[in-house]
Amino acid sequence: MDSPTYIIRSSKVILPDGMKPASIRISGGRIADVGTSEDSVRGIPVEDFGDLIISPGLVDTHVHINEPGRTDWEGFEHATRAAAGGGITTLIEMPLNSSPVTTSTSAFAEKCRAAEGKLFVDCGFYGGLVPGNFGELESLMTSGVFGLKAFLIDSGIEEFPPVREEELRRAMPRIAEHELPLLVHCELTDDAPQAIRNSGHSYSEYLSSRPGKWERDAVELLTRLAEEYSCKVHIVHVSSSDTLPLLERVRQTNKGLITAETCPHYLFWDANDIADGDTRFKCAPPIRDRANREELWDALKNGILDFVVSDHSPAPPSLKCVEAGDFRNAWGGISSLQFGLSIVWTEARTRGFGPDKVIRWMSEQPAAFAGLGGRKGRIAPGCDADLIVWDPNASFVVDPSMNFHRHKLTPYVNERLYGKVMTTFLRGSKVFENGRVEGPQRGMVLFRKRTNKGK
Repeated sequence: MDSPTYIIRSSKVILPDGMKPASIRISGGRIADVGTSEDSVRGIPVEDFGDLIISPGLVDTHVHINEPGRTDWEGFEHATRAAAGGGITTLIEMPLNSSPVTTSTSAFAEKCRAAEGKLFVDCGFYGGLVPGNFGELESLMTSGVFGLKAFLIDSGIEEFPPVREEELRRAMPRIAEHELPLLVHCELTDDAPQAIRNSGHSYSEYLSSRPGKWERDAVELLTRLAEEYSCKVHIVHVSSSDTLPLLERVRQTNKGLITAETCPHYLFWDANDIADGDTRFKCAPPIRDRANREELWDALKNGILDFVVSDHSPAPPSLKCVEAGDFRNAWGGISSLQFGLSIVWTEARTRGFGPDKVIRWMSEQPAAFAGLGGRKGRIAPGCDADLIVWDPNASFVVDPSMNFHRHKLTPYVNERLYGKVMTTFLRGSKVFENGRVEGPQRGMVLFRKRTNKGK
């Protein structure tokens, strides 16, 4: 379907106002028109997908691709191939774990050059806020990054140290002027145990070493500073229900000032699923208990959490300490980019959520957060024809042979998941079909538009 103008249709198309029969006319890589499922235009080819769902391509605003410098961990070609296979058409990458980290305009330029010719889907980038780079922030924020990322705790990467409150206070007024979000890894250490005792083999010891209180204390600090400086703050990978009352309060008093995400692994697994020594599950913050998981689902339902993104953070098996089973020294990150839609849908369907709700969490809402709502995340005239066709009733068992990531290590191996992506379109061209990534790399580097305030 590479013709410049054509129509695709289905009895189940997820539109901004719900799921219904529709025909989508695509021309020049954009959605030209959306009509009834019977609409056709003489001489224009039509592909009818029957009862399969057509939805906007997913938008994942939290991934670690690790290029340049650590392509032995992942890299653009592997990550964007996996994204296409999972129905993700837009990625926004974090400023670590590449080398150099994206904390200067020169590093950002190097990142953009590294991506050229390697993207199967579109990709944008965040800049980083670290101690000592305040002088770079102005040029970074006007260069096209989609926001700035900071840690309040050790990131695991020496070149990306955590910031303190005084550094946040210095940076947040400038970030607010540019109307960019400040994305924050929210954990603040206290007197709780900061190291796993004994061998590090015990998951319960790892879990207790990063208590929910750390998240709550960090979110409390960030909500207070966000209100003081009118700076948009985004809380990444919420894992602890302890944070939810704070997020609910600030939404009632300052709507839009604070946003928050969670991730598939916090919605799928609970601590009882994790065997001692199975470091495939190590992530930070950690996966918590079953009651906590259900509270996260309720927070999504009630709009306290805005959307779901992967926090895809792959690493070679040696860094995951798989053979030793050592949670203390294993790299913290879960590889799941290709399977995110299926992971979330598998759990959502058992809780009464429909496909349109899942697509809102994984496409429309993250696109709006990234400032891309006018062209991504919706099936509407003028938007990019980034579309996926998927079967909500089809199931599959995750097997390493189907995994496009550089490393096949993931805790989802052998899990039966529902919701199979059949076809992925990027700006009207098929980039994935029948289990294969199609054609050349058509992805583009995306840049966030500057606001009037940021000029």
